[in-house]
Amino acid sequence: MLSYNDALKIVKKNILLLEKREIEVELLNSVNHILSNDILSDVNQPAFDNSAVDGYAIIFGEKVNSWKLIGEIRAGNFSEFSLSETTAVSIMTGGKIPKGCTAVIPIEDVIVENNVVQLKAGVKIFSGKNIRKKGENLKLNQVAVAQNTLISTANISALADCGCSTVKVYKPLKVAVLSTGDELVDLDETPTEDKIRATNVYSILSLLKQFNLDGVNLGFSNDDKEAIKEKIKLTLESDVDILLTTGGVSVGKYDFLKEVFAELGIERKFWRVYIKPGKPIYFGVFEKDGKYKLIFGLAGNPVSSFVNIYAFLIPALEEYYKIKFNNQFYARVKSVFKKHDSKRHFVRGNFKLCNEDQVLEVSNSNSQSSGNMAGLSNANCLIILDEEKQIYEKGELVKCIKI
Repeated sequence: MLSYNDALKIVKKNILLLEKREIEVELLNSVNHILSNDILSDVNQPAFDNSAVDGYAIIFGEKVNSWKLIGEIRAGNFSEFSLSETTAVSIMTGGKIPKGCTAVIPIEDVIVENNVVQLKAGVKIFSGKNIRKKGENLKLNQVAVAQNTLISTANISALADCGCSTVKVYKPLKVAVLSTGDELVDLDETPTEDKIRATNVYSILSLLKQFNLDGVNLGFSNDDKEAIKEKIKLTLESDVDILLTTGGVSVGKYDFLKEVFAELGIERKFWRVYIKPGKPIYFGVFEKDGKYKLIFGLAGNPVSSFVNIYAFLIPALEEYYKIKFNNQFYARVKSVFKKHDSKRHFVRGNFKLCNEDQVLEVSNSNSQSSGNMAGLSNANCLIILDEEKQIYEKGELVKCIKI
């Protein structure tokens, strides 16, 4: 059985073989997409020397502390003035600096009476004060936003400043989701006797949407081998990049998905990983007629399949796009954590900011059952317990994944 790190290396290696396709999207629809090329500044930013404050443009002189006011420059309404060491021009924030100006005095640092600007006592000025120089933020043709940037709202103003009404991004990978099991009924049915609602499809699709993947809902199938085989066959013939199935990959009598995968020409890369929960995960690849696809067979338990996505697919996407989702962090253990094996554990937990010293603190949720959806709903992170450690003492730092 593979270790977690060895299994993840295999997934990362194979996801790199998926084709990257480029699409163009409107700027306001670009958030959470990944930039497919460098965006260069098409102008110097700023495009001209301008004032950083509302104030008075002057030529700095060490012995001068008053100036005659000779005009006004508003942002976007430039007028040229000929300055001397004893004259000043009123200027607004963003206004273009007049020729010869070497400093701008903030409006709150002067007293103005009878068109004379008088420096207040104790105020110090110097050459270059409050002047934004042409190109000091970005020079013409300099990279403003780099390729493979996961676009956030913080990037939008920079993209807009480069004149980007549209941007080229990587087309989101298309991921199909299929749940299997005789016990499954749809959401609008009330489960009776030995039935449960097919929640996995919805849980996984919402998670895919969170990471801007193009989810395809294949619904659920009962344990009918031929029906499942036909549905998967059609999916392999489609434009789907990744297939995720849940259920049918363990060692039970009706866990025949591994057989189906083999019969359809899917090459198994691994089956079972030394983790908890989600140990019976299957991973394979399908390659035929120019099509290349990744196949994940996830456990049927809803928590296990949820953990598998965070443990394998999300880190693989980071490798594929050369990005970081920044969803991992360290927190201080609130009480002793113990485990009794050498598996990597992904423990549902809750983190919060400790009021005493403003450090993130994490505690584990009460129930760690793989079928406890309510427990998953009440957690806000997965706590990662490494293979080689059985005990985490109170106050020790532990890595977590925000969920």
